[in-house]
Amino acid sequence: MTGTTKLVIGASGFLGSHVTRQLVAAGQDVRVMVRRTSVTKGIDDLLQTRKVECCYGDIFDDAALREAMAGCDVVYYCVVDARMWLRDPTPLFRTNVEGLRQVLDAAVDAQLRKFVFTSSTGTLAINDQRPVTEDDPHNWSDGGAYIQSRVAAENLVTQYVRDKGLPAVAMCISTTYGPGDWAPTPHGSLIARVATGRFPFYLGFSAEVVGIEDAARAMLLAADRGRIGERYIISDRYMSTREIHEIAARAVGIRPPRVGIPMPVMRAAARLNDLAARLLRRDLLFAYVGARMAELMSPLDHSKAERELGWTPEPVEDSIRKAARFFVAHPAD
Repeated sequence: MTGTTKLVIGASGFLGSHVTRQLVAAGQDVRVMVRRTSVTKGIDDLLQTRKVECCYGDIFDDAALREAMAGCDVVYYCVVDARMWLRDPTPLFRTNVEGLRQVLDAAVDAQLRKFVFTSSTGTLAINDQRPVTEDDPHNWSDGGAYIQSRVAAENLVTQYVRDKGLPAVAMCISTTYGPGDWAPTPHGSLIARVATGRFPFYLGFSAEVVGIEDAARAMLLAADRGRIGERYIISDRYMSTREIHEIAARAVGIRPPRVGIPMPVMRAAARLNDLAARLLRRDLLFAYVGARMAELMSPLDHSKAERELGWTPEPVEDSIRKAARFFVAHPAD
């Protein structure tokens, strides 16, 4: 092993910033790799007080990657392009697959103890008969280029484990809620609107959800306890958006949304969104593939993470409340 420093690639993001903060709180030597153009609100205090070492570069800069990994025993990879609404999918595959490939090549040479890869529950199967496990093979194709790129990325990590001996684990993390969502994420943006009284609706689907702090804690546990070549479902429970929005609203003392938008209406609106995007020749957020994904996703079984990682999530309701209070305390510019 070449050292004991922990490297977080993508530390400016929602998950990466929480992974970084938990590593610092645990007394680890922490290095982050961010682009010079990254917004680092989630870790600015750690950078200013020099509690973390900072390396600048992106995932396509081989020299920067190798410099950042020097002396590290664990890499937490928290980079993902989640813009499923892009009309041109090229950037999704460039970042999620080709950029990852460059990182993996550097990681193989770095002789790490563990490479903890942030995957997605979108790489899992769907099943309307029972909760899905990690052993169920991916069996659907309606997620568009985003899901295709995420499946390809997870398969690439598996290939590097098998063919090049990379000591990697894949963390299939569901929709995350909690404080510190500075960007914010698309689902966080919706909670922000609910919490500030600007979205009096709930949507007609359910999703697997998890607190961001619990997701970050699972990443740290995987570095020590995760079995190489395995993937782990990191999610608390399957919850309707009506319940999510109600929890967020009550947390900040406002009336919960009372108007539901059923899935047929969402699908029709998403189709109109895609038509408008084509006519206007610009990307619009409410793409049909997103609505279709929301409709298809199944309940999940996270017992493997409990058994093997010793991970037990706190009730995600607490994280939704924290998210709502965060957005009220930090309104968008």
